[in-house]
Amino acid sequence: MDALYTAVATANGREGRAVSSDGRIDLPLAFPAQLGGNGQGTNPEQLFAAGYAACFASAMGAVGRQERIDVKDASVTAEVSIGKDTDGGFGLAVVMRVELPEHLQGEAGRDLVEKTHAYCPYSKATRGNIDVRLVVE
Repeated sequence: MDALYTAVATANGREGRAVSSDGRIDLPLAFPAQLGGNGQGTNPEQLFAAGYAACFASAMGAVGRQERIDVKDASVTAEVSIGKDTDGGFGLAVVMRVELPEHLQGEAGRDLVEKTHAYCPYSKATRGNIDVRLVVE
């Protein structure tokens, strides 16, 4: 791969800070209350969900342009869950909720979402590693 852009961020754990090299991200990190933390900061699952949702929505725009489909009223919500994995560690699972406008309901919309999932860089990175379930609404 020839990199077109490289994002750089540094973090020092779930109870610290995350800072991007350009300073646009500078966030306190904390365990969510559901994992025994105080919930007084952002957590890696939220950051991953925001990135994946934004990437998937942009990928859907690219696929829509290729297919000559108007997707401007579509929205994407990523739900990222963390839990115990079968090997005793932790794993992630994702539900991608894609809300489509009325003209994309049914098979046309489902086809668009499947093509987007094949095209999206986050989807490619997670394929075979994280269970990703697509929900078209």
